[in-house]
Amino acid sequence: MIAFFEFFVLLPLFGFLISLVLPEKNETLLSRWSFVIIGIHMITFQAFLIYWLVQGHPASDFKDLVLYSSPDYEFFIDFYFDSITAVYLFVGSILTFLVTVYSRYYLHREVGYKRFFNTILFFYLGYNIVVLSGNLETLFIGWEILGISSFLLIAFYRDRYLPVKNAVKVFSIYRIADVGLILAMWATHHLFHENITFAKLQNYELVHEHLQSHTWIGVFISLMFLIAAAAKSAQIPYSSWLPRAMEGPTPSSAIFYGSLSVHLGVFILLRTYPFWEYQPSVRILIGLCGLTTAIIATGIARVQSSVKSQIAYSSIAQIGLIFIEVAAGWGMLALFHFAGNAFLRTYQLLVSPSVVSYLIREQFYNFTPRLRSIEDSFPKKIQNTLYILCVKEWNLDSILYRYLWNPVKWAGQKVNFLTLNRAIGFFVPTYVVGLFLVYNRILVSEEVQHYLTILFSVIGLMCVLKSFTERKHARLSWMLVIMNHFWVALAISFNENFTFNDIHLYLSGIAVAGVVGLLALRRLVLLEGSIDLDQFHGHSYKHPKIALVFLLMCLCATGFPISPTFIGEDLIFTHIHEDQVVLAFFTALSFIIDGLAIIRIYARVFLGPHSKSVYDMAYRSS
Repeated sequence: MIAFFEFFVLLPLFGFLISLVLPEKNETLLSRWSFVIIGIHMITFQAFLIYWLVQGHPASDFKDLVLYSSPDYEFFIDFYFDSITAVYLFVGSILTFLVTVYSRYYLHREVGYKRFFNTILFFYLGYNIVVLSGNLETLFIGWEILGISSFLLIAFYRDRYLPVKNAVKVFSIYRIADVGLILAMWATHHLFHENITFAKLQNYELVHEHLQSHTWIGVFISLMFLIAAAAKSAQIPYSSWLPRAMEGPTPSSAIFYGSLSVHLGVFILLRTYPFWEYQPSVRILIGLCGLTTAIIATGIARVQSSVKSQIAYSSIAQIGLIFIEVAAGWGMLALFHFAGNAFLRTYQLLVSPSVVSYLIREQFYNFTPRLRSIEDSFPKKIQNTLYILCVKEWNLDSILYRYLWNPVKWAGQKVNFLTLNRAIGFFVPTYVVGLFLVYNRILVSEEVQHYLTILFSVIGLMCVLKSFTERKHARLSWMLVIMNHFWVALAISFNENFTFNDIHLYLSGIAVAGVVGLLALRRLVLLEGSIDLDQFHGHSYKHPKIALVFLLMCLCATGFPISPTFIGEDLIFTHIHEDQVVLAFFTALSFIIDGLAIIRIYARVFLGPHSKSVYDMAYRSS
């Protein structure tokens, strides 16, 4: 059976790699290749599903491949198949196949035709890895692939300002979900002292035994799962990103934000349900999150002027109800609800362009307003208040900016004194002193070492804060991001059992990404002159090869699973002790802002309207 699971993952990977070398102008070949790959995948899975049901639908767990092993840690690929996986793969294979067929004609003669089908195959690879994953590490590989696929599809019309801006905004929310999962992995490693699989989470005695003596760690892990799920499924307070994601082509909106990707938060809750099943406070919190989202999103959907935004908020409201069902323990009902909502929203989004024209004609000739609605039973002041709040989308964007991003920008502006010369002049000698103390730990007491880890992590955080708010020099911003990783590695190096092999694994990908990325930016400066981060330059139009190389280096630096840094990030958190909460917080915050700073550099330099265009263009949204 393991051969089937490997096939379901390797087939989309094979299709994606081949699609990269297909000729860009041959639309028929590109679309037919995607159609065939996803069609074979769908038919094969339907046959496997029938076989699995005839065999009595057993839950299967397979440890497939060990990527890294040490005396205290093992990073391995694990596959798990049960009814949850079956439903998600069944729905995903059918909907992806339908959207692929639809896109063959919908995107005819689009400039990014090849780019779209490349990204759809890449997305489908990540989706299969997520739903077949048997542990958090395997799930995180697919999770990262889905995140970057989402960013690329929202910014599909990369010569326009608003799609690029919204792509960065969505990626910032995804980064919060990423770090939620990383922190959950960190805490589970300390709780179970192993790379725990989802199959072992089904063992009530094992989970109960560990949670009995570590109640607060169990609550923390559950809250991290909830943060990751809420951010991915656009639940309160992260709901505002989903309508912004509709800037991409309609087929990608249907497959990502109507059906599959947006329901992966539900998947995490279903998969980890045995862990938090007996934590009433967590179940109540998940239920309240879903209920609040369902009520608020329903009101917002009723006043939307855009049909795609209306569908987006309607989908958010339904997912809120699914959260309630999962919290109540109605897993099978949640799976049926997921399938129904996914099929409905995909259909609605695919027909939305036609519906708009029908409704325009309808309102001219046959429109009659509804005589009475549920709001009419409220007092007039409450009606007006709710209407204004829903029109303003409950100020969800403003709340995130005020309490999340503005404090980060404020902190970044406080370190504006950092220039390239000052950063090198101060940080390099300090780093050399830190390295000397790592190799000669006997010179400092354990208490001093404890404070040194916090000091070095704060210095790394200062670097990445400055990088995030840097408006002038792209190369300075890039170098500060790379320096942050080196400071994080230095901070963790003081913890015992953290071998230099682990450090080299973590920093090898960072070092290569840093050098190649810096060379790419230098080459661009030689060709185009000065590049700042105060506006979008759109240089991918004239320099697509440099843009591709820099994007790959950005992925390596953010810990994407194409470099050793992906395993290294997990190693970093594994070696943070459970009592080093401050160190874990600073490191997690560094990784969040690190990803935002990197994607901001890429978006500002290579995406958006071309800075040397002779045509008038809008640089700001309404």
